[in-house]
Amino acid sequence: MSHTVEILSVGTELLLGSIANLDAQILSQGLSELGLNVYWHTVVGDNPQRARDAVAIAKKRADVIITTGGLGPTCDDLTKNVLAEAFGKKLVYHEASAQRIKSYFARTGRVMTENNLQQAMLPEGCTVLENDWGTAPGCAFEAEGVHVVMLPGPPSECRPMFRYRAVPYLQCLSEGVIASHTLKLFGIGESQMEAQLREQMNAMHNPTLAPYAKEGECELRVTAKAASDEEAQALLQPTVEQVKALFGHKVYGVDVSSLEEVVLAGLREKGLTLGTAESITGGLMAKRLTDIPGASQVFRGGIVSYTNEVKQSVLGVPGDVLEQFGAVSAQTAAAMAEGARRVLGCGIALATTGVAGPDKDDRGNEVGTAFAAIAVQGETYVRPLNLGTRPMRQRLRTQAASHAFDLARRYLSGLPFEG
Repeated sequence: MSHTVEILSVGTELLLGSIANLDAQILSQGLSELGLNVYWHTVVGDNPQRARDAVAIAKKRADVIITTGGLGPTCDDLTKNVLAEAFGKKLVYHEASAQRIKSYFARTGRVMTENNLQQAMLPEGCTVLENDWGTAPGCAFEAEGVHVVMLPGPPSECRPMFRYRAVPYLQCLSEGVIASHTLKLFGIGESQMEAQLREQMNAMHNPTLAPYAKEGECELRVTAKAASDEEAQALLQPTVEQVKALFGHKVYGVDVSSLEEVVLAGLREKGLTLGTAESITGGLMAKRLTDIPGASQVFRGGIVSYTNEVKQSVLGVPGDVLEQFGAVSAQTAAAMAEGARRVLGCGIALATTGVAGPDKDDRGNEVGTAFAAIAVQGETYVRPLNLGTRPMRQRLRTQAASHAFDLARRYLSGLPFEG
């Protein structure tokens, strides 16, 4: 039979927006890989009656309920009580879980208050899901034709608990495998991408194509369902290759996380180093690169040259270039990249300059006017950018940085800088 899953997240802090519901994302991704269909996400606060109502609804429409949160020691941790009541199960003291909780506090040198042992009260006859990443054990049981799995709320516990404890329990429910590949595109808008694929997407059933808009770029997810991973991959590959052929150089990777990740991998492969000179992006390129472990192997460093004085004194941008063309110009972007390559001693240097807003600059350049440049041995290339006039500084800076990374990606891949 085909199973329907509801994820029920418990916590008032989720409703208030104090924290993001990362658990639902973690679980949905993992359940999809198991071939289990998630039909509903529900969030309910720390209120017993509203939690009962949410469970009553979930029982009627789903045959797998997975809860996150509400398993802790405080009075607002009510998930087990509500689920046990809803399915007519008593909560009983689980001695092994109690000992694990006591050992956890002893091992970490913390004082354990008695209310922590409430976490050892579990539905009678359940499968205990041991928590090696925190104190609250999870549990699973089947009743009234419904499988119930309870997991702790903190993502640092929920993620490994799902992977190492819940997945083995749920695998017996899975029918087939759902597999997917994500193609990342840069240099094309979502509407244009969707227009080129609309007819094909509407006609597809297995595999399917789904477009997603990200910050300044696009994704296409190709998904297939089959009896085995091998069969699913055989369904996926022709569509993946077809999309790559359709969009050509705009596809910068399959199942990669970001442009900067692709750039760092290309640098390592070519044995080259990279440096940055940033004005409009204010250090964002360097941050995005150094957010990735191992960036120090190939990233030499970055210079934030926000003023003309720093552009001249540190990067060596000629004063007459700044005087004649201004800070926001192709000529200045080229000089910044060349200066960074010289100062930082790197094989490739990227530079960005532009107007982030909210107003025009002193030369009348509109918000969103920008330039990204790349300097390599014997060549400098500048890409003029019109990023839009809406005064959204972070969006403009993100796009400018991505355009610079795209230049590096193309160079490292032996591709033309445009097209």
